[in-house]
Amino acid sequence: MSTSHARIWVGIDAGKGHHWAVAVNADGEPLFSTKVVNDESQILTLIATAREKADEVRWAVDISGRASALLLALLIAHGQQVVYVPGRTVNRMTSAYRGEGKTDAKDALVIADQARMRRDFAPIEAPPELVSTLQLLTGYRRDLIADRIRLINRLRDLLVGICPALERAFNYSAAKGPVVMLTEYQTPAALRRIGVRRLTTWLERRKVRGADAVAAKAVEAAQSQLTALPGEGRAAKLVRDLDHQLLALDERIKDNDREIRETFRTDDRAEIIESMPGMGPILGAEFVAIVGDLSGYRDAGRLASHAGLAPVPRDSGRRTGNYHRPKRYSRRLRWLFYMSAQSSMMRPGPSRDYYLRKRAEGLIHTQALLALARRRVNVLWAMLRDKKLFTSVPPVTQAA
Repeated sequence: MSTSHARIWVGIDAGKGHHWAVAVNADGEPLFSTKVVNDESQILTLIATAREKADEVRWAVDISGRASALLLALLIAHGQQVVYVPGRTVNRMTSAYRGEGKTDAKDALVIADQARMRRDFAPIEAPPELVSTLQLLTGYRRDLIADRIRLINRLRDLLVGICPALERAFNYSAAKGPVVMLTEYQTPAALRRIGVRRLTTWLERRKVRGADAVAAKAVEAAQSQLTALPGEGRAAKLVRDLDHQLLALDERIKDNDREIRETFRTDDRAEIIESMPGMGPILGAEFVAIVGDLSGYRDAGRLASHAGLAPVPRDSGRRTGNYHRPKRYSRRLRWLFYMSAQSSMMRPGPSRDYYLRKRAEGLIHTQALLALARRRVNVLWAMLRDKKLFTSVPPVTQAA
């Protein structure tokens, strides 16, 4: 007959195909160690097994993303308490346990034991539908932007092998007109043959802005090279294919941005967030997707710390006041506040005045922007608090 415990901790090393679960009791002794396929029936069996072992079960996972979405949804639906143990913590603490080997079972044991000993891990709760939707849309947008950058880099590399002057003539990442032109005319000979006037007419039919300037610059670049380079014909076909892919990708990005705007503006906080200079619907959607309802932050300082905008001390002995940038923070949240600060300081107003004051104090551009970003965290927090659009509560801690 199995012994029932008052409380046990189950650590789960999560993965896409399967998870590994290890349960420990109050003394840190393993109770079971098992592989669990990422399937609803097996996860439910794991929950039932853990419940049979103790009156209360505490769960801990090292991944809170898509790989563990089904696991977390089932745990939360069954009223289980789940905390997030960062992978960095697991990696650092593994060396304190016996043996040098690394296995899923050992990682799960470390996760469970750390959850047993520590009370400061963040709890995991099911995000609202709006937040989940924005997380998917903004993540998909990042993927599309990365694909676009790769396409442009390949396009420019191919153009160098056809006509270096034509590759230098345009900023293909910012202007649509040159990309449209390259769907039909990729080589210097073709551009010289059509000429400025006919190329302008061709571009105007396709509603290209500044068609005359694009045509003049392209033909000028083509006239600077009379030599056909090896492989030019095949490279031209590849350029044409990449251009069509790039134009189609731009349309997908536009559709995605429109969906993000429409979804974000259904949030009660959207109007307040967009009222801040430099915070448009895209950055606002990123903000909501990352921070959720802000209930996990006690004050603006905690939010700034999550964004990596609160320096941490590294004092030792008589050496004090030695502050450095933190290592554990949300890179995406930091980027969000940095970009909004950079946009706001370009226009006259309080943000630009604050930026210029910091520059006058001797800070370089990056330092002044980070100082402005930190200040804007306080401003945004105060605006949302005054409108009572969230309730600030201390992070939930485990009872001893």
